[in-house]
Amino acid sequence: MDRSGKILVGIIAITFGGIVVLLYQLHLGHVVVPTMEASQLELDASKETTVVITHERNPYKGSFKKQDGSIFTLELLNASFLHNPMRNYYGDSAPSQLNVLWKHKLGQGITKVGTEEKIWKGAGWTGQPLIVAENGEKYLIQGAYDHHLKKIDAKTGQLIWQYQYDDVIKGTGSLWLNHQADSLKHFCVILQGSRAGKSTYATTIPSYRAISLITGEELWRLNSAKTASYSRDVDASALIVNDTAYIGLENSIWTIFDPDPKNATQRGGLLQPQIYKNKDTLYLKSDWEKHQGNLVTEASPTLLGHRIYIASGSGHIWGYNLQTDSIDWDYYVGSDIDGSPVVTKDSCLLVTIEKQYIKGHGGVLKLNPSKSPNEAVEWFFPTENKPFSTWDGGVIGSTGVNYSFKKLGEPNIAVFTAIDGFMYVVNTDSLDLTQPKATFDSTHFFSQPTLLFKYKTGSSISTPIIIKDKLIAASYKGIYLFDFDSNMNFKLRDMVKVRCESTPVVDEGKLYVASRNGYLYCFGNVDSTK
Repeated sequence: MDRSGKILVGIIAITFGGIVVLLYQLHLGHVVVPTMEASQLELDASKETTVVITHERNPYKGSFKKQDGSIFTLELLNASFLHNPMRNYYGDSAPSQLNVLWKHKLGQGITKVGTEEKIWKGAGWTGQPLIVAENGEKYLIQGAYDHHLKKIDAKTGQLIWQYQYDDVIKGTGSLWLNHQADSLKHFCVILQGSRAGKSTYATTIPSYRAISLITGEELWRLNSAKTASYSRDVDASALIVNDTAYIGLENSIWTIFDPDPKNATQRGGLLQPQIYKNKDTLYLKSDWEKHQGNLVTEASPTLLGHRIYIASGSGHIWGYNLQTDSIDWDYYVGSDIDGSPVVTKDSCLLVTIEKQYIKGHGGVLKLNPSKSPNEAVEWFFPTENKPFSTWDGGVIGSTGVNYSFKKLGEPNIAVFTAIDGFMYVVNTDSLDLTQPKATFDSTHFFSQPTLLFKYKTGSSISTPIIIKDKLIAASYKGIYLFDFDSNMNFKLRDMVKVRCESTPVVDEGKLYVASRNGYLYCFGNVDSTK
């Protein structure tokens, strides 16, 4: 399947007798785009037949004509956290070995956790590198704990540029291809958040910014306003649909905005993007009473059908309706939820649940959002209530799925790594009726899916990924590379003791992942000493 996004081609035949619209949809990817209204067309009644072909711009590929007449081409190979609006693509091919091809020193930085200053090295959750190809040359975009957003040569690991934020950068950014740009500087925009960098009571905390991919220059910055949430960081990756960006900031304001720098205006002493909507909070008053200030939204929004789904630390999975411009779907768990919802082949959502504020277990929920919230649960897979670091259990990262690479006859599978120290692989379409009912709140009990494979990888908050017949999982103990066949027999092929909490990505047989030891790694099949 091509990564290029949904393309709509409309062929409109205009005659004296009226208008006939023939619309063909090529399902080449994952972006919803609007069709052309008949009222948008200027009809020339003097012509018996006119054929107009409309081609929606590709969100992942584009070209820009420079002043010297040369053409600059750009392709977004990993455009956001887990690449696409459905959060279920991780690259084209994985390596068979984990040899270090190069490593780039990301460094370290100081950040405040509560009132205590900490030194953090490398990069962490979610921390997945973005990948672009400029005129065929590939580059990584990596946020780091040394407070810098970095552009790095994917072949050599050499730094191209870096831009400094006020604090450490945790989350993964999003790349927006601006087809209407009037300069190369504005042609591709990186939308990237960071930790707050100031007291959360400060008037202005510009923890979300736009940076030029080409030059590394700042294009605008967005103030993260003070709310009932204790955080004013930004960890999520924006979802971009038809040149409109959607994101839940950690202050839990659902923010819809125009990422285009030319439409930014001065507000509050900052050049800020045009805001379409920022009045909806992703928490209720009752959530504050249970969670106090821990109402943080860290997950990235996910597109499925006509809704965008957002998991929030307030304990809700919200559904924002693009057609009505309103939040009209809400499944309540009650726990802190950190992972981004992931879309399955049967148009359901896999949502990871942390063990916090709930009486039952953390784990993974499969929800069918075509149903009402009280009927939406397909299954729940519980993980052990085994604490690690600051977590009591459950799953912090997102799930990996074989959505893009499933072979005929193979089951639809999902993989996730948990705080309890294990990696789990389940069949997302099969219930194991021999297992007892499972619960996250000691009130609602649900069937469990069929467990296909379980392996002790060590505690993890990273998101594992599936590419063809390979599975890659990162944990605090190391990075694990598995092979598997159509009968779901899994075998460990390689393992390196590199401590990770960020999410890996692959491209052309290379694996890129940032570590907490201070480095960004490129792994592959050729030994670095040769």
